[in-house]
Amino acid sequence: MTDSKVHSNIIFSQQIDTELRKIVQKYPAGKVFLLTDQTAAGYCLPLIQAVLDEFSVKQIAIPSGEENKNIQSVGLVWDFLSNNGADRKSLLINIGGGMLTDLGGFAASTFKRGLDFINIPTTLLAQVDASLGGKTGFNFNGLKNEIGVFMEPNSVLINTNFLKTIDRENFLSGYAEMLKHGLIKSREHWDELLAYDMEKIDYDALQEIIAHSVAVKEWHVLNDLTEQNIRKALNFGHTVGHAFESYAMKTSRPILHGYAVVYGMIAELYLSVKQCGLGIGELNSISSWMINKYGKFEIQENDFEALYQLMTHDKKNEGQRINFTLIPEIGKVEINVDCSKELIIEALKYYKNCGLRDTSSEL
Repeated sequence: MTDSKVHSNIIFSQQIDTELRKIVQKYPAGKVFLLTDQTAAGYCLPLIQAVLDEFSVKQIAIPSGEENKNIQSVGLVWDFLSNNGADRKSLLINIGGGMLTDLGGFAASTFKRGLDFINIPTTLLAQVDASLGGKTGFNFNGLKNEIGVFMEPNSVLINTNFLKTIDRENFLSGYAEMLKHGLIKSREHWDELLAYDMEKIDYDALQEIIAHSVAVKEWHVLNDLTEQNIRKALNFGHTVGHAFESYAMKTSRPILHGYAVVYGMIAELYLSVKQCGLGIGELNSISSWMINKYGKFEIQENDFEALYQLMTHDKKNEGQRINFTLIPEIGKVEINVDCSKELIIEALKYYKNCGLRDTSSEL
C-alpha cells in the first residue's frame, strides 16, 4: 500500500477493506453513509460489504448513467442524508464511476454547508481523473458539469480489482484520460502508455501506470486547485471533447466521456499544429493511432455550427474568447490559446476526414 498526499489522501491498495475500515472507525456510530449507483451496487459493493455490515453503514443506490447526473439525483442524495440524520460530523462514501463521484462529492459539499466524503472509484476513468482533484457537480440544461463546486474528498481509495468488472469500452474511456496525461507530461510517459498491452490486461502493471497518471493530475491540482493557471493543462482535448459529448447526447447518440476526449484531442492537436508549431507528422501519427483504437463519432459539415456553439459555453472561456490548452510538442503545454471560429471549423473538418484519406493536405 502506498499513499500520496496532495489535498486528498490518495491510497493505492489491494486491501481496500482494511483501508476503508481505518477511515470509517474515526466517525461516530450511525454517521457514516454510502452512495452508489445501481451498477456498482451489484458488481463492486461485495468487495467492501464486510466493512459496511460491521459499521451498519446506511446506503442509497441512485440510477446509473450519465443521463442521471442531474439535480433530481442530487435531491435524492440530500433527502437520504436528511432523513437519516446526517450532520456536519458525518462521512459520505461515494463508490462508483465518475458520474457517481462527481455527483456525490457535490451533494456532500453542499449538504449542511459541507460534510466529509471519500471516493472509491470503480472505473478506470474515475481512478485516473474524475474522483481526483476536487471538481464536483452535475449536468444542467444539456451542458456537462454546468453546476458544481471545487471540494477535495478527504481520501481516494484506488484498487485495480474493481476494474475487472468493467467492459472494454469503459476501460478505453478511462485510458483516454491517461493518454491525455501522457501528451501533456512527457514523451517517456506517452511511450509507456502506447506500449501497454490493452488487449491482455495485466492489472498489477496497470496499477503502477495508474499511479504515474495520477501523479500528473496531482501535480497540477497541487499547484492550481481552482484552475486559474497551470491546471488548465488538464483540459487538453476537453473543449472540443465536451462539445462532442454534449452533442452526442442531444442527438441521441451518446458516447463515453473518454471517447469524446480522444476525438477532442484529435481536433485540438490540429489546432496545436496551426497555433503552436506541433509537427504535422506527430499530428497524423497520433490521430491515426487514436482512430484505430477508438473509432469515430461521425459528424457532417452541417453539424459544425452546433458543435461550435456548444464550445462557446465552455467554463474556461473568457468573454468572447474560446480558450484552448494546446501542445507545441509532447510534454509541453500552452494554456489560454485563443482560436478563431474559422480555425475551429477547420479542426472539425480535419477530424471529420480522419481515417478516410490522407488529411495532411488540409494543413
